[in-house]
Amino acid sequence: MSARSFPLWPIGLLLIAMMSIQSGAALAKQLFPLIGANGVTMLRLIMAAIMLWLVLRPWRQMPTRAQWPALLVYGITLGLMNYLFYLSIARIPLGIAVALEFSGPLVVALWNSRRLLDVVWVALALIGILLLMPQEGLRHSLDLTGVLLALGAGACWASYIIFGQKVGTGLGPNGTAFGVLAAALVIAPLCISQGALESIEPSVLPWAALVGLLSTALPYSLEMVALKHLPTTTFGTLLSLEPAIAALSGLMFLGETLTMLQWLAMFAIMLASVGTTLNPTKATSEAAKSS
Repeated sequence: MSARSFPLWPIGLLLIAMMSIQSGAALAKQLFPLIGANGVTMLRLIMAAIMLWLVLRPWRQMPTRAQWPALLVYGITLGLMNYLFYLSIARIPLGIAVALEFSGPLVVALWNSRRLLDVVWVALALIGILLLMPQEGLRHSLDLTGVLLALGAGACWASYIIFGQKVGTGLGPNGTAFGVLAAALVIAPLCISQGALESIEPSVLPWAALVGLLSTALPYSLEMVALKHLPTTTFGTLLSLEPAIAALSGLMFLGETLTMLQWLAMFAIMLASVGTTLNPTKATSEAAKSS
């Protein structure tokens, strides 16, 4: 598909989806002092599952016995990805967490490519990640636990992409609804065991529902539409803007400022992500469903 053969409105939908995801993450972080990262993670997944089941009504196409294993792994990794990501942004700025989380889709995209040029993108991404690692003596050094949690979320994102392809092929959008439900059923008991229910009050539920809408239900729906009308290369290139959008969201809503070195590190990771999309893979298009 040439650059002139698709309209601009799908690009607008994808940009709105990315802004929705990151504004939802910023709102979620503002709820951490009230109910903690565990509570927000649990409520987001529960609210998102309810919304997706009401809209998609996936019970009309139940998974087959052969589809359940991939679906369960998909749901579990989706839940862990959200859980680790929220724990990470409780410790480090939103934009940096998203940039580090991008290590997952980068690994999957590079694994599916056989170009010598990809060595450059690997090196560039590694440089960006190393620059974001905590450095002793620097005033704005990052929390090591937060960095490792974000990288852990990236590893879950990689697994999510691989199994999401299998689920999407057989179930389509309904796979997302089943996956989010599985994620909620797995992560909710974990969060409850860590005291997630103790601080949750009815007044918080509307805000948690808004997080579920902004972070999952709305962006996933917009991305489904955009993917039907955009080449994979264009989709992946635009998706690479997400760390910058996250950083701007963190600045606007959370007052999180980054150093010049941190901006350069994020740019290196984003450039590496753009480079991988020059050789489109199925993994790149699936990477849309982030935290």
